[in-house]
Amino acid sequence: MENNDSGKKKKGFSWIIDKLLNLFLIICGVVVIWILLQVTCIASFKIPSDSMEPALLPGDNILVNKCVMGGRIFNIRDAAEGKEVSISRLPSLGKIKRNDVLVFNFPYPARWDSIGLNLMSYYVKRCVALPGDTFEIKQAHYMVRGCNEPLGNIESQDILMNIVANGREKDYGIVMSGYPYNGIVNWNIVCFGPLYLPAKGDVIEMNPKHAALYRNAIEWEQKKKLYQRGDTLLLNDSVISTYRFKENYYFMAGDKVMNSQDSRYWGLLPEPFIVGKAVRIWKSVDRGTDEIRWKRMFRKIE
Repeated sequence: MENNDSGKKKKGFSWIIDKLLNLFLIICGVVVIWILLQVTCIASFKIPSDSMEPALLPGDNILVNKCVMGGRIFNIRDAAEGKEVSISRLPSLGKIKRNDVLVFNFPYPARWDSIGLNLMSYYVKRCVALPGDTFEIKQAHYMVRGCNEPLGNIESQDILMNIVANGREKDYGIVMSGYPYNGIVNWNIVCFGPLYLPAKGDVIEMNPKHAALYRNAIEWEQKKKLYQRGDTLLLNDSVISTYRFKENYYFMAGDKVMNSQDSRYWGLLPEPFIVGKAVRIWKSVDRGTDEIRWKRMFRKIE
């Protein structure tokens, strides 16, 4: 009897171990699948500021579709350490359009004249110009040559123009000067452009104006410094008369134009920095009351 009881105990113990091992493997499998989904398909981000009001509010948690452009593949450890990384993408299943809301890594983590990837800094803005577009701002309103659709938040653009027309920009703490902060063009946030958004493979003539507009992008692509001597442009010590871009570039704008640090101030967004397209609000919490905003749950982002 003692031997039988001992055998039953061993079998019972073995059964428990098998169940625990199976549970552990299931949990590991779920974690791996979740990580793969996060890397390749979808991710969640929390909105920290009001720069995208009214489309997105502080406390909104959004789902980001990475499949539209293809999930990014790069060495996360090197990127976290601030090293240069090569970013590739999985095949895309869609296409970015004007007025899409995108999540991206802020391209100026350290210095305003040096593009860089910072994994800890994410922005959410609306894409108002695509690679190959010629973008302008006239009387605070966004426009792309050959495009008749409204771009960005028109009501907010009207408000900004009214503030400026009445000379009250300082009352609202609005910074008027805009990219590229160069006397050659001398743009501001209500009168900006025309600015051509380079597409991969585009060739431009290198002159002082183009050097001012595209210096940051060229230096980031080439990992070299762009110098000007009179009307002559040099990459390090090599004279260049034209330049062929290696990447696509976008122009991003916040819907709350009076309070948005966007491309009007820092310029071109390189395509490798884009995480994906914001598609839905899956949770929304009022930061003042900690109450859930049920009416915003699963709302489509437009």
